[in-house]
Amino acid sequence: MIPLVLLPGMMCDARLYGPQVTALSGPRDVHVLPVTDHDTVQALAAAVLAAAPPRFALCGLSMGGIVAMEVLRQAPDRVDRIALLDTNPKAEAPAVQEMRAPQIAAAQAGRLAAVMRDEMKPNYLADGPDKPAILDLCMNMALTLGPEVFVRQSRALRDRPDQQDTLRAARVPALILCGAEDALCPLHRHTLMHDLMPGSTLTVIAGAGHLPTLEKPDDTTAALRRWLEDA
Repeated sequence: MIPLVLLPGMMCDARLYGPQVTALSGPRDVHVLPVTDHDTVQALAAAVLAAAPPRFALCGLSMGGIVAMEVLRQAPDRVDRIALLDTNPKAEAPAVQEMRAPQIAAAQAGRLAAVMRDEMKPNYLADGPDKPAILDLCMNMALTLGPEVFVRQSRALRDRPDQQDTLRAARVPALILCGAEDALCPLHRHTLMHDLMPGSTLTVIAGAGHLPTLEKPDDTTAALRRWLEDA
């Protein structure tokens, strides 16, 4: 059974995939690898490849999906299949790039919690009974990782390459998944990826925003199981 590598989103750790690790581990080796130690997507992808098994199924959410696309670009022969969750294949838009400098400065000045609370977290989730607990978990993950990781990840996202050609060239089974109410990486970004990858499966999770792994864990895990069926 092929190993599964999971890449978390910005300022998230393995807890982002807690329900999926529990459900999918056992006969299958599941690895959650960090995307925290470098300030370029290229270097982050190289670090993933250095830590990953020789061949693996690859799943990334948000920034994790951005790094996953670069992993696929650098080593297509090692990626058996890819799942891209709530992410974006395009280079960062100039308007978003301009927001990075004040956010980085605030984090460096000791205001990471305020940045996460005021500028990041309001965009994360759909309304639902679990929203407060998931937001608390997001804040805990972010503060555990700390401001230096925030700065590195912000720079990596700001300067990331466009990966549309990578997806056009891909010839592996692919799952494109997003929360129906994702405001950060909306549905049209995922229909674009689906169109770029003939034969990919597009799954939209009702009642979820940017973090369906936590908002709708059972639905997300079921989609991942289907993607992994013959692996």
